[in-house]
Amino acid sequence: MTVTQAPPQADLVRRASSLVPLLQSHSTWTEQNRRLHDEVIEAMTEAGIFRMRLPARYGGYESDTRTVVDVLTALSAGDGSASWIAGVNSITTWMASLLPDEVQDEIFSAPDVRLCGTLSPSGMCTPAEGGLTLNGRWGFISGALHAQWQMVIAMAPAPDGSLWPIMTAVPLNELQVVDDWHTSGLRGTGSVSTVAQNVFVPERRVLPLPLVLGEQYASRTNAASPIYRTPLLASASAMSVGVAVGLATAAREVFLERLPERKITYTAYEHQADAPLTHLQLAEATMLTDEAVFHAHRLADTVDSKGIDGTPWSLVERVRARADMGRATQLARRAVDLLASASGGSSVYQDVPIQRILRDVQAINLHALMNPDTNAELYGRILSGLEPNTLYI
Repeated sequence: MTVTQAPPQADLVRRASSLVPLLQSHSTWTEQNRRLHDEVIEAMTEAGIFRMRLPARYGGYESDTRTVVDVLTALSAGDGSASWIAGVNSITTWMASLLPDEVQDEIFSAPDVRLCGTLSPSGMCTPAEGGLTLNGRWGFISGALHAQWQMVIAMAPAPDGSLWPIMTAVPLNELQVVDDWHTSGLRGTGSVSTVAQNVFVPERRVLPLPLVLGEQYASRTNAASPIYRTPLLASASAMSVGVAVGLATAAREVFLERLPERKITYTAYEHQADAPLTHLQLAEATMLTDEAVFHAHRLADTVDSKGIDGTPWSLVERVRARADMGRATQLARRAVDLLASASGGSSVYQDVPIQRILRDVQAINLHALMNPDTNAELYGRILSGLEPNTLYI
């Protein structure tokens, strides 16, 4: 296997930014067809977007978390759905890199392999000779229409006879895809449901989730790499947050593009840019976006620095990772809300991007793991000296 030299962060961000015109040109098609256009997938593949968290020995870049955040932020300027798919691929590729090395050889044997998945344990396994038999249904599988493997969380018998969640990888061609993604936001992600009916999972592909949550990973080769020795939830949080931050930045850009030609109807303002209200709205949205960037970068830098020095994560640091993600997501939504409300009645037309940006950022805020209120409550609970009420930390 040839080890790939990762491009500099600035180069990857530049590549992502260069895709923006293409993403924008296909945005209407993407919404109408509820998936990314094949030309978009091909361009993102060519730019190396799907290699960011792939181990270097398979041609990946092993990009640090800050790079992932900034690349996703750049992609969101073109299309939030494309950025979201890139983020999910980064997370699930990273998850697959925690599995035993021989399993990684199986998953990453094909060039430009793409993954999808979820952290929801909505499947059940029963013992079978040499492994497990998997049945279940998983919703919100972003990127399934473009992926070859799905990272699956399911319940399985534990050694003591109880049930515990396990993490595994399943080829997409062994699952049924249910086309049920009819939504208001992130329409282009094609986040369909998948179904397993008596799918055999070899024992070698199974890693108990409690071990994953305790950073007891199965890969020997990746153990020395800083990006593969960080907690699952902190890493996933950091690799998600750039999408929302990028949407807030995109909202400001499209607002400013329309501003010179707009007036405020039924007022004396022939130029919206002359109105003090507009000045206040634009300043507030910009500062909210700046604050969102702060939380996103603090989260990414914490993940990167602790991966490098190998120091243990405290409980407060773990839940603050989720709190940073939730806060950045909330601030991004507030910024977009403000700019959308200042964009006038004409902004409801489908060819005006801010209406899509608004729906996308609202959808992100409703995501169970990213929900600002859930994450703030968890952070406050720990700060109050109570024990966590979730395994997902």
